[in-house]
Amino acid sequence: MRDGKSRCLIVGGAAIERPERIRPMLQPDDYAVFCDCGLRHQEKLGISPDLIIGDFDSWENPNLPIETLVLPRVKDDTDTAYAVKVGLERGFEDFLLVGAAGGRLDHTLGNVSLLLMLDGLGKRALLADDYSHMRIVSSSPVEIPDSYSYFSLLALDGPAEGITITGAKFPLTDGRLTPDFPLGVSNEVLPGQTARVTVESGRLLLVCVHPEE
Repeated sequence: MRDGKSRCLIVGGAAIERPERIRPMLQPDDYAVFCDCGLRHQEKLGISPDLIIGDFDSWENPNLPIETLVLPRVKDDTDTAYAVKVGLERGFEDFLLVGAAGGRLDHTLGNVSLLLMLDGLGKRALLADDYSHMRIVSSSPVEIPDSYSYFSLLALDGPAEGITITGAKFPLTDGRLTPDFPLGVSNEVLPGQTARVTVESGRLLLVCVHPEE
């Protein structure tokens, strides 16, 4: 049930030390799903859950008068993966994941894999942390403003072919990136321009890094 909400916001339990970088991304019509200890982020993000999901191994079930899905502790899905599946079942096309990167590397990589899953289903998805925004580049071009310090492109699930990058310090035409060499790390958008990335086949993880303040 979407109840007029346009985007599924999933809040995980990874640290959010720079909430001022997350709050401007939030929208009044987000459907907010809090996963287990992601509940600790309510005050700093200034939002309340529409749905709570978790096995409550890292946070006590608050037993609020809010829809709550209690999961078994022994299961195939992480709490975040289950939340994504619920969002898909409820018809969302657009996803924002926060509190889903940092801390345990295995959980971070697992949540990046959720970006690949959502892209494969034709959905839009962004993973935002204290330092960066991550999304998948596949069939549609992606533009990158010069407000980011750096951007990196990584082939995670096989070679990506026919890569073109314009408006960047290190442009590329009909290039190829593979998972076994990080050639696409730390590019820069040219000042006053917008970089553009296209891929003819395969997929890339795009990581856009915020300026240090």
